[in-house]
Amino acid sequence: MTIFCSHCHRPLQAETTNCLPRRAEQAPSASKPFRSTKSASKARRDQINAELQALRSLLPISAREKERLSYLHTMALVCLRLRGAHLFPPGTHSAPPAGPVLGAELLSLLPGFLLVLSASGKLVYISENVSQVLGLSMVELLAQGDTVFDILDARAQEDVHKKLLLAQEEPGREITFVSEMRTSKAFRLQHGGNRAVAVRGRFMASYWPASPSATAFLALCTPVAQLAADGDAGSQDNLFQSMHALDMTFTDVMESVIYHLGYHREELIGQSWYSLLHPEDTDLAAAQHRAVGESLEAGAAAGPAVLRVLRRDRTWAWLRVSARRGRGGRCITCTSRCLR
Repeated sequence: MTIFCSHCHRPLQAETTNCLPRRAEQAPSASKPFRSTKSASKARRDQINAELQALRSLLPISAREKERLSYLHTMALVCLRLRGAHLFPPGTHSAPPAGPVLGAELLSLLPGFLLVLSASGKLVYISENVSQVLGLSMVELLAQGDTVFDILDARAQEDVHKKLLLAQEEPGREITFVSEMRTSKAFRLQHGGNRAVAVRGRFMASYWPASPSATAFLALCTPVAQLAADGDAGSQDNLFQSMHALDMTFTDVMESVIYHLGYHREELIGQSWYSLLHPEDTDLAAAQHRAVGESLEAGAAAGPAVLRVLRRDRTWAWLRVSARRGRGGRCITCTSRCLR
């Protein structure tokens, strides 16, 4: 019996059914995808490593620090330098010092470390003496993240974000906030927690014409007394309590207030709490007041707030204030811890 090809209908041998070449005999297709080999992958890794080592060699830090840099730290520092070059182009007089140019003698005279941020909160510059305040070097701090919010206490991030937006709308307006910042493990073991830092700065145009992308936040960060954890009594020497009506008028206050604010007890009774607050902190204090006032139950409490209160000598005292309802809900009791 004659067998015909199912494709061209020509006579075939018995063992085949068509005249097309078998799949194994077909010529390899030119469009076959390229498959990477181990040697090619190793070559790419070697090239990436060489480029990272070249970038590391260009960083303005000591050779000892360069040897300790991981690839992640290297890229973090490179990004920091690129943001700085974008905000402060070479040749401008407003550029912050690069690396060790700002001498250790000058830094030692500062009460804290210098911080420069972009308009979006990205880290642009941190002075080398940050290690004296937080126990972390600039490189170790960058490993926490590349924004100021990555090194701040989570509870303060929203308030800091609002203050930075407000300051950005009015360049040159000074803002101040207090927050805990991340520290080294050795620091936390020695002091029982992270470090509370007061940040004081303003947005300034890095070059003209001014634009949002050309503004930078320049700040001085100084340490303050340690923020005690909620429920931690700690030292009673820097604490005082005050009693208020529901509208936050003073009805009573401990005699020790004179050591912290300079006022005699009789001077404060009848005054409004808001008359002593810094204008920038009234919104935060009002939010705490509302949180306590919305609850009619005795003992209802609001989260602590760090506020600036006017001393009798016209200077500002930093207080960490906790508020709660008392006396059957007919008054508000505030416990204030003096930070600086």
